[in-house]
Order: sequence, then C-alpha cells, then structure tokens
Amino acid sequence: MSKDEIAHLNESSELDDPVHQFILGATYYNGIVGEPDYKEAVKWFRLSAEQGYVMGQFFLGLCYLDGTGVGKSKPKGVEWMRKAAEQGDAQAQFNLALSYEKGEGVKKDMKEAAKWYRMAAEQDNAHAQYGLGYCYYWGEGLRACKKKAVEWWQKAAEQGLYQAQFFLAMCYYHGDGVKMDKKEAVKWYRKAAEQGDADAQFELAECYDDGKGVIENKKAAVKWYQRAAEQGNMKAQFYLGVCFDLGAGVKKNMKKAVEWWHKAAEQGLCDAQFNLGLCYKKGSGVKKDYAQAVKWYRKAAEQGDAQAQFNLGNCYFFGYGVEEDAAEVVKWMRKAAEQGHASAQYNLGICYEDGYGVRKNMKTAMKWYRMAAEQGDESAKKYLKEHNQN
Repeated sequence: MSKDEIAHLNESSELDDPVHQFILGATYYNGIVGEPDYKEAVKWFRLSAEQGYVMGQFFLGLCYLDGTGVGKSKPKGVEWMRKAAEQGDAQAQFNLALSYEKGEGVKKDMKEAAKWYRMAAEQDNAHAQYGLGYCYYWGEGLRACKKKAVEWWQKAAEQGLYQAQFFLAMCYYHGDGVKMDKKEAVKWYRKAAEQGDADAQFELAECYDDGKGVIENKKAAVKWYQRAAEQGNMKAQFYLGVCFDLGAGVKKNMKKAVEWWHKAAEQGLCDAQFNLGLCYKKGSGVKKDYAQAVKWYRKAAEQGDAQAQFNLGNCYFFGYGVEEDAAEVVKWMRKAAEQGHASAQYNLGICYEDGYGVRKNMKTAMKWYRMAAEQGDESAKKYLKEHNQN
C-alpha cells in the first residue's frame, strides 16, 4: 500500500467510515508501510469499534488482551471481544470461550465457555470444535457425552487440527465414545504425528512397537520414538532407551540407552530412574558408580517403585554407595514389602527374626515369611518348611 493510498484512507476515516478506519488500523498494525505502529493502530481500531464494526471490535479486543499498543487489560479485551462475538464473529466467540474457560478478564464459567464454543463450532471454527469436544468429554459446563465429544473432535480433526486428531485417535484406540478401531486410531495418530505432535508420535511408535492397528515394525517404532524423544517426550525417551538396550529396531548400544534414560530420568520418569540406577550399579553403558546408583534408586523409590525401594534397601545393607544403616534397610524393605514385593517381605522377616534395625519379634517375622511364601518366594517357602510352619 502506497503513502498516497494511506492518505486516501485517512481522508475516508475522517469521514467516519468504520470499514476504512479498520483498514487503516490494520495497515498500521501489520506495518504494511514502514514499521508497525500499534498505538496508531489502536486509535483507528477504537474509532471503528465504537461505530459497531465487528472487525474493529475484534482487533481492539485483541490489543487489550495482549497489551499491544495499549495498556494490557483482560476485562476490556473481553468487553470488546464480546461485542464482536455477539455479532457472530466465530473467532471472537472462540476467544470469549477461552476467557471464560481460563477465568481471564471474566469470572471462570465453564457453562458460558461451552456456550460460546458451540456458537463458534457451529460456524466450523476448528479450535472451537476441539474445545466443545473437550467440554463434552470431561463434562465441563455441560453433561458429559463422549459420543458427542468424538463427533466434534472428528469435525476438527478433518480440518487438520492436530490436537483433535490426537484425542480422536485416543478414542478410537480405547473405544471411548466410539467403536474401538485401532486401525482408525493409527490413521489419526499418524496425521497428528506428521504435524509434529510429540504425544501422537509416541503413541504411533507404541502402535508399531506392539503391532496394534498396524503391522509390528520395530524400525518404524524407533523412528517415531526418536522424533518424540527429541521433542522432550519423556516416555518416548525411556522407550527409545529400551530399544537401544534390547537392540530392537536399532543396533544395540547401551551407551545410547543410558543417554536417553538419563533425559527421561531428569524429567522425573520413575522407570527411567530405576533403569539408570541399575546401569550405574552394574556399570552397563556407563562407568560403575554406586553413589549414582543410590541417587537414582532413591528418586524412583521416593515415587513408590517397589523394586527401587528393595534395591535401595540392599544398598544400605551392603554399603553400596552409602554407609551401612540397618534402620534404612528396614525402612525401604518395609515400603517395598507393603506393596507386595516378595523378596522384600522375606528380607523384612529376617530383620524381625534377627532384630536387625528393628526390635526382634518372631511373630511379625513369621507374618512376613508367610506373605512372601504365598507369593512364591522360594527362600520363604524353604524357611517355613524347615521350621514346620507350612
């Protein structure tokens, strides 16, 4: 747009034409001639909006919501967005729904959010269709109905919205609101995965890994695990590590397995923390380091992993990476035993029988021996048999 054309727009705007006022505002907003001038844009958007022009109202609302060219004010942003929404603008209706959902600029109200999502969704706004599907799925603002959730997600998915494609795939995979169809699930996981969605990439990898909805293909699984892992998906990082550990779909490489488990472990994934503890304990893929083993066993144990609790208890018993500590042995063996870990139950029985880290108590010792034996622990069964306690 030339300077002469802008000058013409200024003349038209001064004649109080809201359409031309908006166009002039958009010109300044987008920096069509020179650098963007947001304050000048807001000036013309306001003149247009105050005359009731829907696009002027919408963009003035955006400016207030984002603090662009004007002091940020969520309430004022919502006020102008509502005016545009009430005139039927689908994007304004969607933005208003978001404000009600998040409680930004207006009191949180999921019924109102669902109402505006529906209005925009019925105008084929894909994001609103996704939002309405979410409301139906979780019963937010309206009665839960997973069948209707699937219907709206299907509409949004067919418009290419990857978020909807992912949730639609989940529904087909689990038969949630629709007849289970793993092939259809794979189809939609793939569409979302190809758009770069890490969660969809992970789920697609698992489908290839397990042969669910698609022919099992470990190489394809590794490909999609890798893509998701590189985006920071911790589950993908863990399973990519497993692939390197087993040599499944990729050449076995314990060093790489440890690298990926480390990334997942640092994000707090319990299974990765436990595996990392094992690697440091055994010196597999990494230099043996008992202190590091204890560090990662502890992190997994504190998340409730029974095997990690058992292994940590053993570290305290043998003095691997920590000072021997009978009380700590009992503490961690008990935690694992209470979760049904048979070997921990047997060891806890020994602690009570010998008075190791706990007051000697044969009755309690026999309780734990029996619990371990009932789960098939051979040492516990042998003990009970030798002591005529079968």
